[in-house]
Amino acid sequence: MESINIQFTLFSAFYSPLISTMSGGFLRDEGLDPNWSIAAPGTSAIAALEDGSAHVVQSALSQGFTPLNKGETTSVVHFAQVNEMDGFFLTAREPQPNFKWQDLEGAEVVLFGGGQPLDMFRYACHKAGIDYDRIKAINVGGAADMDKAFRSGQGQYVQQQGPFPQQLEADGVGHIVTQVGIPIGPCGFSSLATTRDWLESDMAQAFTRAYTKTRRYMIDTPASDIARAQQPYFPDIDQQVLTKCIASYQQLGCWTPHIEITEDAYSATLDIYEYNNLINERYAYDQVCSKPPAI
Repeated sequence: MESINIQFTLFSAFYSPLISTMSGGFLRDEGLDPNWSIAAPGTSAIAALEDGSAHVVQSALSQGFTPLNKGETTSVVHFAQVNEMDGFFLTAREPQPNFKWQDLEGAEVVLFGGGQPLDMFRYACHKAGIDYDRIKAINVGGAADMDKAFRSGQGQYVQQQGPFPQQLEADGVGHIVTQVGIPIGPCGFSSLATTRDWLESDMAQAFTRAYTKTRRYMIDTPASDIARAQQPYFPDIDQQVLTKCIASYQQLGCWTPHIEITEDAYSATLDIYEYNNLINERYAYDQVCSKPPAI
């Protein structure tokens, strides 16, 4: 077995296509022994590519915009998609079967204080036809802090990635009312990144074969079976909760069978960052992305 080092920027069931390359045995079937880690808070997983401690990292296309905005070239390339939809949920304190995005105006909402989660949320508000500035945003820190804050009584709503909201429902603390990705639509939300040199390696081809099989597995396999295999990676989450979360993402359609980052998905991401005034120009696809290795 050849060791492959994988690092996650964030670790959640939303990134199940990458987790399942490990839990489903697809990497081992290709002769790759996975070692995985999570980037330290405040540190980009891209740093692990730059220092050679990781071969592949879970990232986002927006990472590539930062150096380009400074007039620099990117040190890495995004070669495969993980999710083609925003994976955050909005959870209310009380059931709202007739929830409308307009209900957020004037309400207290526990939100991420910055980064892609907030940028996407602001764009979702725009697409839903509401004024983000009329929301009473509560910023308390990262995902765990937000969960703790909502559980302690702060906010009427909370923005979370699965399986946090499903666990809130299971614990009787909240009720999921919508998914942020619905008004946004398909986009290049999260991706796999690496170095251009690694893409030319035999390991890259083996990884791509494993990942291609995993993408089909994510669509064709019952959520309960995927969750059962992934359970060791989520020891603090009930298996039924994990199953519900994975099923929600399957239904949302963020795990499409193709692995490449499409031109349409990339263009949609440019639209989102252009709306938020976060890019200096609409960068060309090949400045940020590359097609995956041929297999």
